[in-house]
Amino acid sequence: MKCDVIASGIVNAAKQVDLKVPVVVRLEGTNVDQGKRILKESGMTLITAEDLDDAAEKAVKASVK
Repeated sequence: MKCDVIASGIVNAAKQVDLKVPVVVRLEGTNVDQGKRILKESGMTLITAEDLDDAAEKAVKASVK
């Protein structure tokens, strides 16, 4: 999967629905570094995770804030 394309789609969709809750995103595949950069630079509450365990931990932490 092209992670930069996926990340751009996530950012665009989040902006369209005026997303207010944190979202945990795990990217793996082609252009993963670019995808993570797109998420980070979006200015939105998009949390990147390295693997599914990391994603689960970050989701739990984000849910109690």
